[in-house]
Amino acid sequence: MAELRNTCKETGGIPMSKVLEVKDLVTAFRIGKEDYEVLRGISFDINENETLCVVGESGCGKSVTTLSIMDLLPNNGKIVSGSIKLNGQELTAMSAAERNALRGKQMGMIFQEPMTALNPLLTIGRQLTEGLRLHLGMSKEEANKTAVSFLEKVGIANPEDRMQQYPFQLSGGLRQRVMIAMVMAAQPSLLIADEPTTALDVTIQKQVLVLLNKLKKDISTGVLFITHDLGVVAEIADRVIILYSGRKVEEGSARDVFHNPKHPYTIGLMNAVPNVEKDDYEIQPIPGIFPNITEDIGGCRFHPRCPYATERCRTEVPAELTIGPGHYAACHKVEEDLKQ
Repeated sequence: MAELRNTCKETGGIPMSKVLEVKDLVTAFRIGKEDYEVLRGISFDINENETLCVVGESGCGKSVTTLSIMDLLPNNGKIVSGSIKLNGQELTAMSAAERNALRGKQMGMIFQEPMTALNPLLTIGRQLTEGLRLHLGMSKEEANKTAVSFLEKVGIANPEDRMQQYPFQLSGGLRQRVMIAMVMAAQPSLLIADEPTTALDVTIQKQVLVLLNKLKKDISTGVLFITHDLGVVAEIADRVIILYSGRKVEEGSARDVFHNPKHPYTIGLMNAVPNVEKDDYEIQPIPGIFPNITEDIGGCRFHPRCPYATERCRTEVPAELTIGPGHYAACHKVEEDLKQ
């Protein structure tokens, strides 16, 4: 943890206008004949030139959050209630065609595995220019020039040659850079990155993170970054949300969450990170098993794994509490601690 705290970036700049506002979002999946909530009323916003990291174990609802925003939920998924506003426009009130028109123009997404996101049958150039011509109305020549310039910006050498190649001819790191160039060339207001560095080696991970930070500042984009890697969070986040089983349990600046975590789940995540500064350090896993979405768990959904759980935790859903400016947690123990 010490190295993560030391790496954690400073925040505190002047807030810009809101790019994304999510309020009380509930998303459910149909399994058999029943609908089960995967997101249980989460709220957050993202400003221009800000990176919000969403963190949690697999199955906590990170990717479902992005798919809800992008209107890419599978056939058995649906938004039950809540609000999603992009630059003040209510997305949930739009038709599928209207939301489709926003994708690739006002909001773009970088996926975890670029090989499955890129079409193996089309050249890199074709895939880069298609969106520019469709969404921005560029001519073929303009789109080609813009595509080449963004390949250069993401650090790809000989961009004209790369335009003629197919995805299988590029390494994983180069394919991910192509994906970033493709999304950023349209200069979207919102960039969603769903674990974009997971499939890359450590050296390339660092390069991609530096690249995303630079491009974010160049075009004042708001970034929603999905990850389970706290090292990545410490490197790139301005603010952090901790999700557990579809609920937001803590939110704050990167510095607050790393230096002053409050929710027992957040503390558990921090303690589970190996400490390379100590030879005899033992990883402290969070006890218990992450719940299935079909499990009916009353009160706080973390209570079966929480060492501080009380009867109140088993019956009453905790409200979100203000710890300090911009720092929130939803926990009965935190509430009791604040009263003391």
